[in-house]
Amino acid sequence: MINNQHLIDRFFSYVTVDTESDPESKSTPSTEKQWNLANALADELRRIGMEDVSIDENAYIMATLPSNVDHEVPVIGFISHFDTSPDFTGADVKPQIIENYDGGDIVLNKEKNIVLSPEEFDDLLMYKGQTLITTDGTTLLGADDKAGIAEIVSAMEYLINHPEIKHGEIRVGFTPDEEIGRGAHKFDVEKFGAEWAYTMDGSQVGELEYENFNAASADVTIQGKIVHPGYAKGKMVNSIYIATEFLNSLPRMETPEHTEGREGFFHLHTMEGSVDSTKLQYIIRDHNLEHFEARKKVMLKLAHELNTQYKKEIVSVEIKDQYFNMREKVEPVMHIVDLAEEAMKQAGITPIIKPIRGGTDGSQLSYMGLPCPNIFAGGHNFHGRYEYVPLESMQKAVEVIVNIAQLTAKQNG
Repeated sequence: MINNQHLIDRFFSYVTVDTESDPESKSTPSTEKQWNLANALADELRRIGMEDVSIDENAYIMATLPSNVDHEVPVIGFISHFDTSPDFTGADVKPQIIENYDGGDIVLNKEKNIVLSPEEFDDLLMYKGQTLITTDGTTLLGADDKAGIAEIVSAMEYLINHPEIKHGEIRVGFTPDEEIGRGAHKFDVEKFGAEWAYTMDGSQVGELEYENFNAASADVTIQGKIVHPGYAKGKMVNSIYIATEFLNSLPRMETPEHTEGREGFFHLHTMEGSVDSTKLQYIIRDHNLEHFEARKKVMLKLAHELNTQYKKEIVSVEIKDQYFNMREKVEPVMHIVDLAEEAMKQAGITPIIKPIRGGTDGSQLSYMGLPCPNIFAGGHNFHGRYEYVPLESMQKAVEVIVNIAQLTAKQNG
């Protein structure tokens, strides 16, 4: 497959460009700096020999690898995003290479005593003897999802350089703002023109996912009344106390830190308040649509009960749906999952088919008419200083992409 150093150099050229997205921005892309990598990616696709390379006014990139067979083959696609999470800084990333990992602690930053340890992250032990790419402990790495981009570009380059490998037409797409839930919002499915696609945006080697959370955001506003505390009796309404009532009334064990698998949750991720006004920002997640709808009703009912208790409209809840479980759209075309599963087996990988405890561009794209399961990109511990990716996992992802291209042509020959 692709030369290891070539893959490392490509990946490093991506992660050292700051592409953090901004949920408060109304523009697309949400940050101007995302253009720096977007333009470079478009140039790189042209340079390796891709055709029909385009980058639109919102920084969505598309390109084509033409078919090299004389029979009709479905057009397939591979998609990744180039923004990084605003949860932790992606500026001035300094990736580190740990060769022949020995299974022990990895000192990411000696000066700040930041250590990546298998005692906390036991998945590290799966990669003993391999080459790990880590952070220096002060930033995230950006393997989510620049590893996916590096894998797609590398696979396309490999197919271009090896025309003896038969494949149909392949489309690639790179998107901004996935990390803030907008990666597919302005994706032109008709222009992309694929019958189905795969996002390369999963984690552990072998992951293959075609179901994800149903997702919504909930903004809770509690309106208090501030007066001088010395003369407050019967007059002051402390919104912080009421906010505490609200959050303590939700099921404490139905939070991210207490759930797994298909279990849903309420997640309070931001709280800002004063006596006069407090705002709580939640995300609501559940794989089961009925349970998802029930969770939204719980929050609305709780607001109603507090308003009744205080005899005024003191609590308001605004809920916005974000995306839905792609399973409904993928199950009617399960052959595309079977294809990816076989591609992994051919690469010597045991497929791990499981639900995503999150969402990808693929979940929205599936509802836009482009069925789009998710395949591993290889990284772990996304969105923070302990993020890492094994080089061997990236190599396997490249191999899986090439195998999918071959299998699609072969099965439709």
